[in-house]
Amino acid sequence: MKRKITFVLAVFGATLLAMAVQKPVFLAWYAAEAAGAGFGGWCAVIWHGLSLDATVAGYVTALPLLLTLLSCWVRFPERLWRRVMTGYFVLVALLTAVVFAVDVALYEHWGFRLDSTILIYLADPKEAMASVDWALGVRQTLLGGVYTAAMVWLYGRVLRLFDGEPCGARRALPATLLFLLLAGGDFLAIRGGTGASVANVSKVYFSSEMFLNHAATNPVFSFLSSLGDNADYAAAYPFFDERTRAVRFDALRGNGRNAEPAVRVLDTLRPNVVVVILESFARTVMDEEVDGEPVMPNMQRLKREGVWFENFFANSFRTDRGEVAILSGFPAQTKTSVMKLPAKSRTLPSVARSLGREGYATSFAYGGDLNFTNQAQYMYATGWQELVWQKDLRFDTPPADWGYDDAVMCDWFADRVIALDAAGRPFLAGLLTLSSHKPFDVPYAKFENEVLNAMAFSDACVGAMIDRLKASPAWRNLLVVLVADHGYPYPKTLPYNVPLRHRIPMIWTGGAVAAPRVVEEYASQIDLAATLLGQLGIGHDDFEYSKDIFAPAPPRKFAYYTFNDGFGVVDATGEAIWDATGDRVVSATNPGLLDVGRTMLQTTYTDLAGR
Repeated sequence: MKRKITFVLAVFGATLLAMAVQKPVFLAWYAAEAAGAGFGGWCAVIWHGLSLDATVAGYVTALPLLLTLLSCWVRFPERLWRRVMTGYFVLVALLTAVVFAVDVALYEHWGFRLDSTILIYLADPKEAMASVDWALGVRQTLLGGVYTAAMVWLYGRVLRLFDGEPCGARRALPATLLFLLLAGGDFLAIRGGTGASVANVSKVYFSSEMFLNHAATNPVFSFLSSLGDNADYAAAYPFFDERTRAVRFDALRGNGRNAEPAVRVLDTLRPNVVVVILESFARTVMDEEVDGEPVMPNMQRLKREGVWFENFFANSFRTDRGEVAILSGFPAQTKTSVMKLPAKSRTLPSVARSLGREGYATSFAYGGDLNFTNQAQYMYATGWQELVWQKDLRFDTPPADWGYDDAVMCDWFADRVIALDAAGRPFLAGLLTLSSHKPFDVPYAKFENEVLNAMAFSDACVGAMIDRLKASPAWRNLLVVLVADHGYPYPKTLPYNVPLRHRIPMIWTGGAVAAPRVVEEYASQIDLAATLLGQLGIGHDDFEYSKDIFAPAPPRKFAYYTFNDGFGVVDATGEAIWDATGDRVVSATNPGLLDVGRTMLQTTYTDLAGR
């Protein structure tokens, strides 16, 4: 029994070691890029990389674990067991070595770790090999051969521990229970732990220096995890031929660099900026009252005190898609999430990157797990210099299901903004709230309805945070943008595809706001980037989908949103809702808006195809 258990653990450990060794080899291979990391940086790469290394080790260990469990009950010839195991380990070593050798060679050209993109080029082997010179082929073959031999040797030592003898009827049952426990541990390694987020490349991202994050990424995981991403995005919504689509989109394209805002709503050109993304803050909830008492009195108060966007809409129904729309001005998709496509998401423009170029320090905070849906990967890749989340925070109160609640996070964040202001450097600070999310378990009891109660709690926390900032010196030069990540189906009878389901609040407040005003123009989350940068006098021509709401002569002002099987467009002239299930037009009070939506949807997926 001890030999069997030791064998399984040794397989996992040997694979973990083989994966971890890739990190210093990669860093040494790109010594020039790694020169500034120092010994501490090298250690950090190896340490953070262990998460995905363990996931790969878990997958590799699964078959030996099952075969060892079977050997407790069934007697097979020793030679058969060893041949099967040896063949399996040689295959694992060979595939791992090929992926690693190819990845090391391609990184200097591609700038990211190997993924399924390579399969596009391998579809035409002759053309692919034409760009491989003889010396490169020999060098990478030698690297792959050495790595394969080393892994085969290591697995050979491990295989000596294998014992194929059955345990006997009396010991087989307890042995089975032990192996089931080991299987549970192996499953957790494959899943990436017990947290809300499963294994993804975001797990290993830890630095604002993207090379170090790439160095920590396991190329085997990166490649295998992207194999399912083989959708033909360009063919998903073929409404128009390419020339017609391009012409139609050009008329809708966001404002260029020279489109100055007609009206300034700020009284300073370069304020410090705070963006608070409010979980599930729907207009239907914000405007709700219970026995005459508003559910969100603080949002109602701040609406009157700042710049209020009356006709503002979310671009989707999920946080990951709303974040990308807000921070990168990139529209949400119907059946996918660009945040889960690292090859594309890292190429997106972002408010953080634009402000970083202007000397702003950029940081983002969340009380939960930023590995969820690849958030950390997306944020580091798009210019956020510092991420602070649950693993970095310690409070007296225990975290809830999603993380630390809004009461402790809003209080902490107010302190952080005040400290950043005192440091003297211009800054962009972001916060994502979380308490107004299922299961709506909050330390608050104001309304019987759990949804309204949780929303009221978050409203109270945000209101208290704003009041603290108002009372501080930071307020004078501060712009606070309060914007929801998406709406919420409240009341429950509210259809998922109608505009009201996606209508959300956006408020600009802070000492940098010149005066209260109501903005009637129709807009959505993708328009925040150009509007904010326009007020700061910063070019935003790389945000092709984002329109400056205050520009004197912008393209058509409309709000665009997607749901799981269609899109909606709404402006001052009406609405158009198109349900992709059966290509059904649900509503078209203004039929011309259907072509606007079709153009936006097709262009977004054409954009994904060109990643």
